[in-house]
Parts: sequence; C-alpha cells; structure tokens
Amino acid sequence: MTSGETFPQRLTQIDELMLPDHVYLNDEDTCYFLGEYTARQGYGYSATNQLIFNFKKPMDRRDRPEWRYKEIAIRQAARAFRNALNPAFIDYATFVPVPPSKAKSDAEYDDRITQMLRRIRRDPAIDVRELITQRVSTDAAHESDYRPSPEELVELYELDEALAMPEPEAIVVVDDVLTTGSHYRAILMVLSERFPDVSVFGLFIARRAPGASDSWDLIDHD
Repeated sequence: MTSGETFPQRLTQIDELMLPDHVYLNDEDTCYFLGEYTARQGYGYSATNQLIFNFKKPMDRRDRPEWRYKEIAIRQAARAFRNALNPAFIDYATFVPVPPSKAKSDAEYDDRITQMLRRIRRDPAIDVRELITQRVSTDAAHESDYRPSPEELVELYELDEALAMPEPEAIVVVDDVLTTGSHYRAILMVLSERFPDVSVFGLFIARRAPGASDSWDLIDHD
C-alpha cells in the first residue's frame, strides 16, 4: 500500500470506458463507486483492498479479536459515503442493500451493508429498506469461480411487500464490490417490475479494477 494512501472520499461514475469491465451493465445504468479493488493482490495492496478484506470478513470470525477490523471497515465505509453523498439526495432516496449470499435464517447471514448504510446518518435516519431477500443460501460470489447470471439470481430473490410502501421516489441499490454487475442487474430487474416509474441507481464501495480476472446528482461537489 502506498505510504499515506487513504480510502477515497469521493464518488466516481461508471462511464463508457469502464463498462466493458462489468459485462452485465449497459450505458443506461447509472452507477457510482468510491475505490478500486484489485483482486489477487492481497490485503496490503491498497487502502481499498484493506477495507474490502475487512468488510467481507466472514461471520465465523465474530468471536475473534480480528472482528473489530470488520466493525472499523463498516464505520469507515459509512463515513466515506457520508462525505461523498449530497445530503439532499440522502433525504430523498431509498437505499436498498444487495442481499448477502446467505438466507436470513442462516447462521452465516451477514447484514454488513445494511449496518453500514444505517451508519451514514443516524439522526435523522435515512430510508434503508431490505426490500430484496434471498430465499436460500448459496456460496458467496467472491469464494467461487462461478458467477451467476442476473436471470439466475432473480430466481433466488423475493421482494418484501411489507417494506414496499410508501413507494420510493428514487432507489439506490448498494453493494460492496461491483464485479460483473450481475447482482445489481438482478436487483434492478426485480425492483423495476415492482416500481416501474422509479429511478434506480447503483452505489458501490468499490469496483473491481480492470485487468483482474474474472435525475438526481448523488455526488456532493462542495
């Protein structure tokens, strides 16, 4: 990691030059990210790699001293989004976390994205809704060589109608790392069917750096 490097505090929009790195996205998608994660380069390669490694620390580590680094990463990501997002947009939008690979009934269910979102601003609280859940547990995408298509993921997802009202004015789908874009695309498909007139954006802690295998203005410009 470069000496003095810190995790980015400003958002970058996915543009036409980046689209080929995320095969399921298209030029109609509006997606933003903070840092760039470089696969296979390890924890110490960059500030973003360090944050993502800690953020994704599995739930079976929760009774170990290292667990505090996951909690620090959740706070760090929340602070970065708080610095980067326009407060007026935070007031206006509904934030929807991409569900983890484990069903809510699974002991390894990890609501790290929901926790992070709620820490962006506690008073007044922002509109965070776990609108989409996963019916059954699967292997985590970052632990498998197989990347499911959006259509396969849609079959695993269900929308929680109890959280659907009031209808959102704008939806921000939030995930930790943008890789192929399949999870974002699957969530978009489900949400667009339920809320056809609502704008949907993507927001990511990081995007996978190129070369690694495998409306409203969200950005605060002040």
